[in-house]
Amino acid sequence: MPVRTRLTRLLFVLTYPLLAGWIAALPAAAQDGEVVDEIVAIVGNDIILRSDVDGLVYGYIQQGRTTYSPELWREALEQLIDQRVLTILAERDTTIEVSDDEVDQALDQRIQQLTAQVGSQAQLEELYGKSVVQIRAELREEFRDRLLAEQYQNRKLQQIKITPSEVREWFRQIPQDSLPTVPATIRASHVVRYPDPSPEARAEALEIITAIRDSIVTGGASLEEMAELFSDDAGSAQNGGRLQDFKLDDLVPEFAAVASRLPIGEISQVFETPFGYHILRVNSRRGDVVDFNHILIQIDRTKFDATGTIQFLSVLRDSVLLHNVPFETIARRHSQEQLSAQRGGRIVDPRTLERDLVLDALGPSWRSTIDTLEIGEISHPAEVELLDGDRAFHIVKLTRRVPEHTLSLETDYARIEQYALQEKRAVEMRKWLDQLRKEVYIEVRGKAEALSVARN
Repeated sequence: MPVRTRLTRLLFVLTYPLLAGWIAALPAAAQDGEVVDEIVAIVGNDIILRSDVDGLVYGYIQQGRTTYSPELWREALEQLIDQRVLTILAERDTTIEVSDDEVDQALDQRIQQLTAQVGSQAQLEELYGKSVVQIRAELREEFRDRLLAEQYQNRKLQQIKITPSEVREWFRQIPQDSLPTVPATIRASHVVRYPDPSPEARAEALEIITAIRDSIVTGGASLEEMAELFSDDAGSAQNGGRLQDFKLDDLVPEFAAVASRLPIGEISQVFETPFGYHILRVNSRRGDVVDFNHILIQIDRTKFDATGTIQFLSVLRDSVLLHNVPFETIARRHSQEQLSAQRGGRIVDPRTLERDLVLDALGPSWRSTIDTLEIGEISHPAEVELLDGDRAFHIVKLTRRVPEHTLSLETDYARIEQYALQEKRAVEMRKWLDQLRKEVYIEVRGKAEALSVARN
């Protein structure tokens, strides 16, 4: 049986219940058609809604991983049941804890992945009909539950090992004519810097937000009306800039600082966050929970002054080449792309988190830099379209280059070992989960329903 077929059959066992949930991103509002929601399962004291399952299935379909079928819907339901079971048992285990920082990091990574899928942050907000701030707040508890379940699951996963002889035997069972061709790949690390917006772009945005505030404060215009007309926060603009019941901890620090001290009903002065310039009116505040309206004017980052950014990257490159500062240290300290910075600059695909990047899938700005490098060399500063769609400048260190070839133990042992380990873990984890299900009340209601988008 081909490698891809064997692994696909194990998809819902191995990627349950967390990884699949992390890729099922699109909200019900983004799906076509009006669907009446209903409870499809009860797990302990928790419920699973039909919309929860539809969202997971829709996420797979959007990624092109499969087409709709009742069997797919039922597998998605089983995944969600597995996740609820793991979460319930993890909560009973007092040795398992998830910190706010861990949740924040997971949310940051997820937002980056979603942005890469849809093309830009603005498109993401338009698709959801909500701002990134609101998306983060709504996903927060779900991600905390998933991280709890993940820790509980990982304890078991870490106990499942595979020996070299098992890897060789697993590979031996694959017919030679079914071995896939592995495309040319590279591994690289980089240090990323985003250029500062030009003074003209910053002044233009500041002038717009200041004029809007003046129209409200002295001209009698409605903040709600001005938000609908001018705000760049697509998620809240359609609601007059209103965002309800946000915890201060879920807001970026600059925004939270203003929201925590602004008198109720007053219009704030203009202030800046990483998203751009804002004005804000707090409608109510209950402890650390606020209800507010705001207007955002983003700074046009297509207009930038790259001189300082290029000079800074050149200095960082010299630090590595002339002063023997480790590239990984430079990346952790100075790279502004969080996904790679926290890995010492190592570049991963934001959708799969794999380090081996398919050369043909990289854009022209990558190829023009990487094609000139030998293994171990560091490029000069260059402009690049990052894998998440943002434009920036970077220096790149090439660490590995593998030409196109047929899968083999000699060149791809680590990849084959991972395939074999995944299959072994999938089998063992399915047995384990079946045992865990006996410890939690589970009730499944009704039959698999067709996903609305698949019928249209």
